[in-house]
Amino acid sequence: MQSFTVKAYGASGSLFGGKTLEPIDVERNKPTADEVLIEILYCGVCHSDIHQVHNDWKNTIYPCVPGHEIVGRVVETGPQVTKFKTGSIVGVGCMVDSCGTCLSCAQGEENYCLSETGPTMTYNGDFTTDGSGFNTFGGYSTHITVQESFVLDIPETLDMAKVAPILCAGVTTYSPLKRANVKAGDKVGIIGIGGLGHMAVKIAKAMSAHVTAITTREEKREAALQLGADAVLISEDDDAMQAHTYAFDFLLCTIPYAFDVNPYISLLKPHGNLVTVGLIGPYDKPTNNMEVAKMNRTVGGSLIGSIAETQEVLEFCARHQILPDVEMIVMQDINNAFEEIKNEDVRFRFVIDMASLKEDED
Repeated sequence: MQSFTVKAYGASGSLFGGKTLEPIDVERNKPTADEVLIEILYCGVCHSDIHQVHNDWKNTIYPCVPGHEIVGRVVETGPQVTKFKTGSIVGVGCMVDSCGTCLSCAQGEENYCLSETGPTMTYNGDFTTDGSGFNTFGGYSTHITVQESFVLDIPETLDMAKVAPILCAGVTTYSPLKRANVKAGDKVGIIGIGGLGHMAVKIAKAMSAHVTAITTREEKREAALQLGADAVLISEDDDAMQAHTYAFDFLLCTIPYAFDVNPYISLLKPHGNLVTVGLIGPYDKPTNNMEVAKMNRTVGGSLIGSIAETQEVLEFCARHQILPDVEMIVMQDINNAFEEIKNEDVRFRFVIDMASLKEDED
């Protein structure tokens, strides 16, 4: 198998400065069989990238090259490729492989792959909890090689400079909204109006739900309304929260760190459903099962979506002309971008113009 060296930004994990991204070289394979080689044009910056670089989930494999919101151009194809051709504009999301044979994979749910290592993530290899697995390198690089069944077709009507976050933030919020069968007239609350939450507001509105943005910050009220929210609820306002008891059919929580879920459970109607996305780990306090059980509520979680759902949300966004609100950056500013994300100083998603990395080759 032929390989070649490409430029990337990654974290070494070394004792001194190892969680700061810096230029590195990585190896990519030339495409064989059903694989395509993609020149990466744009890559979104996800909060998961920060968690992984900093080993917050205690499973990072170094060197770590993040990036799972990839948009690029096919520059070479393997001999068995039928879906794409040279020049096709394509995307790569959170996964690049799975076992393909387990019950979940057979049902088109590669994201729930039941193999020992689960799906192969676009970076950080297999998603084990002890960091012992094999490594893969993500989209903070000039090129990536992926088998065509894990490559997405980008609709021509979507602006490819802005579409990248749909491949993670889009499908991560679309999947639970779809599975909850959100429909016209449903009362939906979106908790947390950041990179994930702002996409959830747009998608839920396109599903014709009545959408309330729930945030701790009064200064996000106007931004939430501009996204299309019908109303805004400030979660630190106890009187307002009390007034919304039993108000919602469905709550989608996008808070990416440990928090107390119990005040939000009380907002659900009987038989209501709350799903948390973007959080890998326990809530800050145990769930009050009395509040869950007495109204037959459901509290659950979701991580990402399947390849089919990712293609579906791309087409959904194309039909409804939904795009993430993005701020374009150059690769060399990625460490500053990480700090701004942690400080909630970005509205709402960073996307890297990968031409800036290619300039380092000149």
